[in-house]
Amino acid sequence: MRRKVIAGNWKMNKTPTETKAFVEELKAVASGKDNCDIVICVPFVDLQAALEGTKGTKIKVGAQNVHFAPSGAYTGEVSAAMLVDLGVEYVVIGHSERRQYFGETDETVNARVKAALEAGLKVILCIGELEKERDQGITAEILGKQTKVDLLGVTAEQMKNVIIAYEPVWAIGTGKTATNEQADEACGIVRDVVASLYGKDVADKAIVQYGGSMNAKNAADLLKCENVDGGLIGGASLKAPDFGVIIDAAQ
Repeated sequence: MRRKVIAGNWKMNKTPTETKAFVEELKAVASGKDNCDIVICVPFVDLQAALEGTKGTKIKVGAQNVHFAPSGAYTGEVSAAMLVDLGVEYVVIGHSERRQYFGETDETVNARVKAALEAGLKVILCIGELEKERDQGITAEILGKQTKVDLLGVTAEQMKNVIIAYEPVWAIGTGKTATNEQADEACGIVRDVVASLYGKDVADKAIVQYGGSMNAKNAADLLKCENVDGGLIGGASLKAPDFGVIIDAAQ
């Protein structure tokens, strides 16, 4: 039985002051909910407030990006060592918005994944197909390529610290959500690819989340799917009561 992981991706939302208030709300909502892991992935400027607010709780804190170099002339970037020194435990890598707006490729995603893992971070690796790719019937090919390239050079031992978040690009911020069948099938495809790379034992233990407009209304049904091991939540993670409903569904 794989333990579900419910992670919130705040994107570019909330100030440090708002983060402090939100964490207090979340602690009340998440209290006693021990049957899943809870993570909030916040903007860089909010990390300190999130870490201080969640101290002594089981709520974990993640960043939304990391650079692949340990240091250097990369203005505006943040290294894995910087995140670890702060006390950050998780990092989101390869989100479709990073790929779409900031030119990230499977190759740069792979470099970030390896840098994060080598520094001791846990990675939430995002993959997913475009709507036209699903319409063309090549979802499996796209997910296979992304998974294989993004994990190139990652060892079976390191896979213990990798969560793969399947996020169909056509369902992110659009209000569209994959059906239970689509989500389960796609997460199953990802698990099969992991099995082909690392063997069945690693694949059976791998956490594969669904992301893409998971919310308080549809979370319970999606989380019942055999291959869906949690969610990477966007908009619904910004409201503590809604996020709490999803956490409850994961119990």
